[in-house]
Order: sequence, then structure tokens, then C-alpha cells
Amino acid sequence: MTNQNFSLFSFSGKMKVMHLSWMAFFITFVVWFNAAPLISVIADSIGLTTSQIKTLLILNVALTIPARVIIGMVTDRFGPRRVYSLLLGLCSIPCFMFAVGTSFEQLALARFLIGFIGAGFVIGIRMVSEWFPAKELGVAEGIYGGWGNFGSAAAAFSLPAIALAFGGPDGWRYAIGLTGLMSLVFAFIYYFNVTDTPKGSTYFKPKKAGAMEVSSKGDFVLLMVMKLPMYATLGLLAWKLSPAGVAMLSDNMVNGIYLLLFAIFATDFLQTVNVNKQVFTGKVPKFERYQFKQVAVLNVLYFSTFGSELAVVSMLPLYFAETFELGMAQAGMVASSYAFMNLMSRPGGGWLSDRFGRKTTLLILTAGLALGYFGVAQIDSSWGLPIAIAMVMLCSFFVQSGEGAVFAAVPLIKRRLTGQIAGMTGAYGNVGAVFFLTVYSMVSTQAFFYVIAASAVFGFFTLFFMAEPKGHIAEVNDDGEVTLISVS
Repeated sequence: MTNQNFSLFSFSGKMKVMHLSWMAFFITFVVWFNAAPLISVIADSIGLTTSQIKTLLILNVALTIPARVIIGMVTDRFGPRRVYSLLLGLCSIPCFMFAVGTSFEQLALARFLIGFIGAGFVIGIRMVSEWFPAKELGVAEGIYGGWGNFGSAAAAFSLPAIALAFGGPDGWRYAIGLTGLMSLVFAFIYYFNVTDTPKGSTYFKPKKAGAMEVSSKGDFVLLMVMKLPMYATLGLLAWKLSPAGVAMLSDNMVNGIYLLLFAIFATDFLQTVNVNKQVFTGKVPKFERYQFKQVAVLNVLYFSTFGSELAVVSMLPLYFAETFELGMAQAGMVASSYAFMNLMSRPGGGWLSDRFGRKTTLLILTAGLALGYFGVAQIDSSWGLPIAIAMVMLCSFFVQSGEGAVFAAVPLIKRRLTGQIAGMTGAYGNVGAVFFLTVYSMVSTQAFFYVIAASAVFGFFTLFFMAEPKGHIAEVNDDGEVTLISVS
């Protein structure tokens, strides 16, 4: 890592990499959530039902579950520079597909594929962890995540206005297409302006590819248990698309998906056994060990924090429009207040984590998250709009600070597995999003917020099984000298 000071206004060295990385992440979020603030106009243009609208919201986050796991492994293997650039370029294609779609089926396919861009977050986590020392990692990851997440607020704030500027019933198509063009152009900008590591630093790769490495038989069992909700969530999505749900897929197709998921899980199990043979045949060297329960706890917390953010960002514009009788542009601007807090909250969570410890910070923020959603559940049309906005922003502070605190801990668990750990934890955010959006499609809005609050209470108690991250990270200065820095 360089000796350069941490200056937000610098655009060289590690700060250049951080700024370009959060910009890449920002664009992925603009693309990922470009439909949410325009959904009422899109629905009128195509003739979508309420059920179809909610299905599109779920499809938007579905593919990101396996995508984050896959991208985490690919990033550890090939490096964040190439993987981020490729992701931005390829995901512009379904964005353009959505912009020209003329039926629910076409929009659904495009929305499902666009979900792959949500895996971009994982790539930047590894990139930033390569460039920043442990004492700055929480803030750096928080800025990366928070300023990147702000893309959903920027989309909610700007895209309705862009659609109106183009005018006519197809204005939304130009707004959506513009986000795809941004993604395609920035793919080249990122590729030619960053490197995977500072000069003189080594990019550490997993010893084995195809599955996450663990350190004990108990950790192996816990790893497989933690994989189950990801497959179950995809099964839940298939059920949602079955005749029992929105009837987009036939019973035979849904049963085929169930069988495919089972086959993939069985293959995943065998691959994980193969990668972790040393756990069953001999002892893992002490310096290679880590506690997988650390990952499991962070997974549960990200389920509640980022999972709820994805779900709420998806439904909030429509919720404000219906509750307070607002127009499309007004509802989008008001709803952006939730994601707007990312600019300060997520870096704030990382800073608190660096200063006061990972576990203590997470305990406080998770408790605040539960109380925050309980408060949001009380909002109805009798509330004044400014008070409702203030309540939403207060809740979002704890949500996004919690996200920052989670990913302040992720890179400190096992350095060479950072991409995979970030991928699994990030995937749990999407598991949460699909779960919460499915709940939203079946219950009242108030009950939806109560369910999120309950998940946060569960996350709070899992934190008592977490240990403060300990150990060392290798830091490399400008001269290539390697120093071991404690992360305790």
C-alpha cells in the first residue's frame, strides 16, 4: 500500500483507484435500479398488472444471488480490473434489451439478466482491500460502497426527469438506454486507468478454485448450511413465477428448475468436498485457518441490511406515490432520500468500525436498524410528508451504516479469499431482497416492514457468536517493502 495520505480530493495512487471503483459501482446501481422510479410509466406503456410489476422487482435481484458468488471466485482468480470492466460492458446489453422491450416476457427476461450487474459490488471490495491499509479499510470500503449505492438514489432522482425531457410515452426508453450507454463507456475507462494492486504488491489468489476453502469439519458443515438459503431463494422465485404465482412459467418448467437447482447443489457439494479434502484427510496448517462462523454472522447481517435496502429501494417510489398521492417525478425524488443517506451513512459505518471495533459497532447499528424499520412501519397518509421522509432517512442511516460495518470486517477474515467471502456475504443481501420482496407481494406494507425489523432482531443475537477479527494483513509500501500490520 502507498504512504499517500487519505485525501478525498486526491485523484492519484490509491485514491484514484477508490474513486474510479466507486464510480463503476455507482453506474452498476444506476443500471440495476433504473426501472424502479419509472415503473408506473412503464406499466402504463406496456399494460402491466400490479402482480407483473412486483414480479419484475423480484426478478431484478434474483440473478445477483448466484452472480455474486461466481463473480467473487472469478475476481479472486483473474483480478478486479478485468472482471469489473467485462461486467460493465456485458451488462449494458440487457439494459438495451429492456429499453426496447414491448411485452412483459421481454421485460422480465431483460430484468432478470440485468440482475447480474449487481455482482459488481463484490469486485470493488477486493480492489479496495488491495490498495488500502487495515487502519483505513473501513472508511475506504464505506466510501466505495456508500457512494456507489448512491446510484439508486441518483436513478430515482434523475431518470424520471430525463424521461419527461424526452417526452411522449416512450421517454422512459431513452432514460433506460442512456444508463446502458454509461455502463458500456465506463467499462473502457476503468480498464485503462486502474491496476489490481499497487506497484510491488502481490495479488494473492486462492490455492484451489471452484469453492470456498474452510478450516475444519464443523466449518464445512456450516458452509453447506449457509449455501441452502441461496438455493431455496431461487426455488422461491421459481414458485413465484409458477401458475400458483404470476403464471409466467408452466408447472413442468418450474419442476425442471427445481431439479436443476438440486443438481447444481449436489455438484456444488461435491466440488466443495474436493476443494476441502485437507479438512477430512489431515490438519489444516495454523496460518491457513480462519473461523467460518465469522462469515456466517456477516451473511445474516447483510441479509437484513442490504437485503432490506434493495427491497425498499425497489418499492419505495410506488409506496410514496400511493400513500401521499404524488406524481412520478415527485415520488422518485422523495424516495431517493432513503438511498441518499448512503453518501454519509455507509462511510460512517466503516469509520465507526475502524474506531470502535467491528463487533461493538455492528451490535449498536443492528439494534438501531430494527427500531428504525419499526418506526417506518407506522407511516401512513396521516403523517406529514416531511416527517415521513425524516423517519425513512433515520432508518436508512442504520441500514447503510450497518452495511459499511459489515464490509469493514469482510476483508479482514481471510485475505486471499476476500472475493469469495464478499461474494457470499453480498449474495445474502440479494437473498434478503428476494425474500423481503416476496413477502411484500403477499402482505401489507406495514407487515413487510415488521418482517424486516424481526430479521434485524435475529441478526442482533447472532452477533454474540462473532469474534472481533484478529491477525495481520501484509502491506506493501512504494519501495516494495512488505510489513505485517495487525488488524486487531
